[in-house]
Amino acid sequence: MRIPFSFFLMPVFWFALINVKADLSNAILAFIVIHLFLYPASNGYNSYFDRDEESIGGLKNPPKVTKELWYLVLIFDFLALLVASMINVFFASMIFVYMLISKAYSWDKTRLKKYPIAGAFTVITFQGFWIYWAVQSAVSESQFFTRDNLILAIVSSLFLLGSYPMTQIYQHEADAKHGDRSLSLMLGVNGTFIFSSIIFFIASALMIMVFIQINRLLYVWIYLAALIPVNIYFLSWYNQFRKGKPVITYEKTMRLNQISSVALSAAFILMKILR
Repeated sequence: MRIPFSFFLMPVFWFALINVKADLSNAILAFIVIHLFLYPASNGYNSYFDRDEESIGGLKNPPKVTKELWYLVLIFDFLALLVASMINVFFASMIFVYMLISKAYSWDKTRLKKYPIAGAFTVITFQGFWIYWAVQSAVSESQFFTRDNLILAIVSSLFLLGSYPMTQIYQHEADAKHGDRSLSLMLGVNGTFIFSSIIFFIASALMIMVFIQINRLLYVWIYLAALIPVNIYFLSWYNQFRKGKPVITYEKTMRLNQISSVALSAAFILMKILR
């Protein structure tokens, strides 16, 4: 179920809280729904159909898939819907739609993940924009369908678009073996680094623009400070690759995920505290 790996997606959750006045109890329940039940169930479902023998996100040596995993996925899906319904019906409905889409991403009959554009679009839309709105619908009754908030929702998807191919960069051989033409495989290793850099720059520019417009200059400085360790690691890794060193590995990829997740989550939490 790779529960620890689900926490790499935490920045979207904290990012969604910045712009709204959140109900604390609902925020806690929403976090449990998304990060302890929903994402792990999606991970488990993906693993059930992939039957990976090589490293995947959160597992360097994935175990053999058994029928028990299928039942565990169903239990986690049920718990996600049960807890989500305790918050409100709209949030539960959004979680249910996410479940359906995540299964279409991995199910062997649809398997959106084998298409580089469709697979990427599915992930960035539903792990970014969709989850951003779902979190806000769970924690706040205020009107959040504003232009600035819409831009920030799009930014959350752009963050995912920048990071998504980086999570695939070490899996080219395994993806090709499964017949999955991932976005990173389509871009190539060098192209993946460049593409991610460009997308993150666009996402950062849009977010900073909104922060300036709503007079939150402190948020800009917090965000830029959070990017320092991420950029140092990213550029160092890219430089090693350009020198021909064998650095496109599972360990390097997971370390980038860890650094970016912790740094951005900390930045967004601090912004929320100072709001």
